Amino acid sequence: MTALLKAALKPNLVQTLENNPAFIHGGPFANIAHGCNSLRATKLALKLGDYCITEAGFGSDLGAEKFFDIKCRYGNLKPSCVVLVATIRALKYNGGVSIAELSAENIPALEKGIVNLKTHIENMQKYNVPVVVAVNRFGTDTDNEVKFIEDFCAEMGVSVSMCEVFAKGGAGGIDLAEKVCTVIDSETENNFTPIYDEKLSVKEKTEIVAREIYRADGVIYTAQAEKAIKEIESIGFGQLPVCIAKTQYSLSDNPALLGKPENFKITVRDAKLSSGAGFIVIYTGDILTMPGLPKKPSAFNIDCDENGNITGLF
Repeated sequence: MTALLKAALKPNLVQTLENNPAFIHGGPFANIAHGCNSLRATKLALKLGDYCITEAGFGSDLGAEKFFDIKCRYGNLKPSCVVLVATIRALKYNGGVSIAELSAENIPALEKGIVNLKTHIENMQKYNVPVVVAVNRFGTDTDNEVKFIEDFCAEMGVSVSMCEVFAKGGAGGIDLAEKVCTVIDSETENNFTPIYDEKLSVKEKTEIVAREIYRADGVIYTAQAEKAIKEIESIGFGQLPVCIAKTQYSLSDNPALLGKPENFKITVRDAKLSSGAGFIVIYTGDILTMPGLPKKPSAFNIDCDENGNITGLF
């Protein structure tokens, strides 16, 4: 633990393969936590560059929602643009195509699965932040499929860029960068607003996220959840933001429901207070918050001597 915390407050400055600076500081999974890096790193980056790009993990229903409703609230941040990352393969999967058949062109499946992207776009626009769709292009994506995505985004009034960063490095992302800068420069006023007031009750905040972001019909609370929420509010922490732990595979709390699920309710089975972090964790579905570890974790070999020298790292 000493080795882990020795320089914990210092954002870790690294560089990309093309020598661009990047901070790595924090970043827990957004399905079980807030999914964002630290405010210290983000604010430092804002001071040191013309543009600061930060990631909020997993789907926008998880990482982006928590970035907006938790991190931006605490840090008084006003994001200028959302880059919503998608793939044609994932959209076809949401349209019912098996993983083994995702490489084949399938416009009907894309037409069916595009509702998932549409929902994510609409969700982000609820925060009054402009959206740019970044499609990570695979070698198997056909021109017809690309055109379908481009036409769809044009109909929704959002910019879209076919990114080939994996194949071409920075050169494959120039179009995306230019479109993001254009969107940011064209915004005359930043009207970013979190989706709920933190002063609402724990249930009210949870139900707003479930209704507006997940598109659920309502929320079901188990007896354990009712008890936990009541205890949290009774000791004076009910006005903290909620951090909803939910599967990343679906907008619902059921990973098997793809596309845009309808006629469902979110089940909250428990709630835990993370007072130091500043939020209330709401547990939905069967989500597990403990990451998998080997029988003998690497921590057994890590130590820190009296001079601050760390040993036992990889």
